[in-house]
Amino acid sequence: MPYWGKIVGIMAGLATGRPWLALLGLVLGHQFDRGFAKRFSYFERDSFDARFDRLPEGFVKALFQTIGYLAKADGRVTEDEIRAARALMHRLGLGPSKIRQAIEWFESGKNPGFPLVATMRQLRRESARRGEMCGLFLRLLMEVSLSKNRLHQRERSIYWTVCTELDIGRVELAQLEAMIRAQHGFRRSPQGSADAQRVQSAYRALDISESSTNVEIKQAYRRLMNRNHPDKLASKNPDAAAIAEAERKTREIRSAYEMLKARRSIR
Repeated sequence: MPYWGKIVGIMAGLATGRPWLALLGLVLGHQFDRGFAKRFSYFERDSFDARFDRLPEGFVKALFQTIGYLAKADGRVTEDEIRAARALMHRLGLGPSKIRQAIEWFESGKNPGFPLVATMRQLRRESARRGEMCGLFLRLLMEVSLSKNRLHQRERSIYWTVCTELDIGRVELAQLEAMIRAQHGFRRSPQGSADAQRVQSAYRALDISESSTNVEIKQAYRRLMNRNHPDKLASKNPDAAAIAEAERKTREIRSAYEMLKARRSIR
């Protein structure tokens, strides 16, 4: 849950010299943070399982065109931006043909004549019935841009145009940037590296990859449990060592699944 709204609210209240206004600021800030979380937490990073056929093609097209436009805004496209864009393609579950299409959209967005405003207005019209989609669009866009250390002034200007057309305020934009930078900082920390290693170990235990869908993760779990559960060995008259190994393997599989289930909000 974001917390910047509460911090700003408390500070604003304290600045008046009236403690009760700090409490009021806390309450109002909490309401802001709840609204922010609802708008931008759609498809959390660890629970993201959206495939191309679950997101409108117009959304994905606008996304990669705008990513290309932003990447070119400071005069050159960095390797970090290219890697982040490709990682997003895999995260969306795009197959080879769709990846080629996404690359073409990325390249078309690099054109100085790319109609940013018209594209955002079309996206907003198409997302009118699913308000969280505009928040998702901005979040994915910013995750790619923040793969490098800093945003160029021209990029910030583009972001404000995007936010204006999608009806997203400056405070929301600043809070989203702070949240993503904090996430990036955690992943680069020793604790974040250790956490990432645990997640990778869970994928290996289930013999799947990060690009696997939630359905594929469930299937892998059930298949491995069916194959390794100690009860399956009963007809083979196993010795104590075989039973102990089956129990160990079962615990490992169950633990790995529970971790991924929590991270990816698998139901």
